[in-house]
Amino acid sequence: MAPATPQTHVELRGVTKRFGGTVALDRVDLAVRAGTVHALVGENGAGKSTAGKILAGVLTPDAGQVVLHGAETVFRSPRAALDRGITMVAQELSLVPSRSVLENVFLGIESRRGPFVRGGAERFAELVAECGIEADPDATVGRMPVAEQQNVEILRALARRAELIVMDEPTARLTSEQAVALRRTVRSLAERGVTVVYVSHFLDEVLAVADDVTILRDGRAIRSGPAAAETRRSLIEGIVGRAIEAAFPPRRPRELPAPVVLRVQGLSRAGSFEEVGFDVRAGEIVTLAGLVGSGRSEVLRCIFGRDRATAGSMTLAGEPHAPRSPRRAIRDGVAMVPESRKADGLLPRRSVRENVTLPHLGRFVAPGGFVRTGGERAAAGRVTEAVGLTGATIASAMAELSGGNQQKSLFARWLVGRPRLFLADEPTRGVDVGAKRGIYDVLAGLAGEGMAVLVVSSELEEVLGLAHRILVMRGGRLVGELDGAEATRTEVMELAFGAAA
Repeated sequence: MAPATPQTHVELRGVTKRFGGTVALDRVDLAVRAGTVHALVGENGAGKSTAGKILAGVLTPDAGQVVLHGAETVFRSPRAALDRGITMVAQELSLVPSRSVLENVFLGIESRRGPFVRGGAERFAELVAECGIEADPDATVGRMPVAEQQNVEILRALARRAELIVMDEPTARLTSEQAVALRRTVRSLAERGVTVVYVSHFLDEVLAVADDVTILRDGRAIRSGPAAAETRRSLIEGIVGRAIEAAFPPRRPRELPAPVVLRVQGLSRAGSFEEVGFDVRAGEIVTLAGLVGSGRSEVLRCIFGRDRATAGSMTLAGEPHAPRSPRRAIRDGVAMVPESRKADGLLPRRSVRENVTLPHLGRFVAPGGFVRTGGERAAAGRVTEAVGLTGATIASAMAELSGGNQQKSLFARWLVGRPRLFLADEPTRGVDVGAKRGIYDVLAGLAGEGMAVLVVSSELEEVLGLAHRILVMRGGRLVGELDGAEATRTEVMELAFGAAA
């Protein structure tokens, strides 16, 4: 590799990192120029987050060098990296939700007079004026939207005089408008001389914000160069190692008249949505579109028994459906992939096998209460193969899997049984472009086998690319229905924003 130039801020030289038998990074070379936004892209498991964590001192390499301002260095901890001006804003924010913005920003670096902490209002005002990121210092962090919490994380990094900030999937939980605002903040940081290493699955976002981009694949750096020299197609081909002709599987025609699997009539939940009604038929994919807070996820949770409706009714295959719990909904043939796999979907310390078979343990329990692990392993192996789980085995701990494989495991969980209705809430959130296509294939395959599929998605391309029918919600109400094969982005957004004539 060529020697560092005077403008290089930090480098990885021949860095290798292993987790057990898995090679997360394989002799990776990476050079990040000072005062630029350097994006890392790749599939789940490609090594992006691992590289970022090594730069920030969260992980130490097994081989190779970290070079800072031309001198080799070793970060034994995040604190050691912070002492050298490097910090990380992780995908899962690390704020103290019960404390104020001001307390979070200066946590650990408070001004003291003897044993007493001095007020930091003046320091906070100076910091805000310097970096241009507005925040209410007295607001309780746990009550703030995710986008504002992200700004608090950035303020906290700048309060520690960070010269390089690693951002890991910073817009994964933001709306489109919030993501645009964050990109402006990132560009502003670079203009002030702060270096940003930007890990993201969103390729259009990368092209809009980055100066340089490095593509990682299977733990190896494929190429690095100016973002201006890349296109979305060239990035995709670099990421997956082949051309992807279509982002979505062909939309299979519905066999009409297909029986109604789910019928929702006048469904309401106080404070969330009201008077919602629609049908989902066997063999079709219906998407619920709309802005964040429009009530889409809340509708799914009521169908799955996670929340209770306060009015209205539902039928499942013609029978009354009013589940008092997810357990009851599962018994009735309803499956659901939740919006947050971390909070609602996974047992991270348990194996893939245990996670996949969990709702179906009764099938594998022998007389005396013992689990027939042979049958359990066979079932888990069959369904994980069906969803295209790669780079892991059913014995792997769920926490060791990439985000894409974790999401595929949640899909595999429901294939152990045979649900009539499949609910998916933001099914590809935090998933790379290669894994997305695999998930789309699974959804299309389920519909092709006659299952009714209901999807909530905030990605317009996903809504338009998957759906036979699109239902649009706004302000807790269903405001329109569009044909998935003919609908346009403009039509969906006009309904979502209330701009349709």
